[in-house]
Amino acid sequence: MAASSPFLLLPLGSATRNGLTIKNPNTSRCIATRVIASETRDKSCKINNLSSRRDALLLVLGVSGLSMNSLAAYAAGLPPEDKPRLCEAECEKELENVPMVTTESGLQYKDIKVGTGPSPPVGFQVAANYVAMVPSGQIFDSSLEKGLPYLFRVGSGQVIKGLDEGILSMKAGGKRRLYIPGPLAFPKGLTSAPGRPRVAPNSPVVFDVSLEYIPGLESDEE
Repeated sequence: MAASSPFLLLPLGSATRNGLTIKNPNTSRCIATRVIASETRDKSCKINNLSSRRDALLLVLGVSGLSMNSLAAYAAGLPPEDKPRLCEAECEKELENVPMVTTESGLQYKDIKVGTGPSPPVGFQVAANYVAMVPSGQIFDSSLEKGLPYLFRVGSGQVIKGLDEGILSMKAGGKRRLYIPGPLAFPKGLTSAPGRPRVAPNSPVVFDVSLEYIPGLESDEE
């Protein structure tokens, strides 16, 4: 989508079945749109004396109730955030009072919940749920959306360095927020995708992680 287009958000209007009709603003200030409702027949409405092009777009798109942050998300190709998280609003408030731990590597973390099970030895397989975010809080990956914990061998380089280090000191059943600095994150970055923000190379990321269980190790102790 060309950045120079004066109607950058206009393709979203394709959600209406009969499309949009926009008159030349040099000859008319009238923007007419036909919207089909499921329970009614064709209706038409006329919108007059709009104060700005932005107002016109908001009304045509039917998003006048959305915040400008939501509109920015639409412009970037990202839907408004409505995804499952490991730390919801109440958890976020409590996390403000949790002390930050900083390791020698520069990794920082806060324990949301300290587990009661064993810690994973290097090379052991672990099952963990995670929500990966850029510092602004936008999610770029999540096991919760896939519906299954992520299985990998911790400390074996199968995941980014910051995640490996952060999970090694956790106990099964625990939940932790990892503040991963750029050198321990994604050296090549991650490209953006529908519903996913771009992660720049060597940029900091935030992971909420829940260590669900350690296959084999826990069964031996039972």
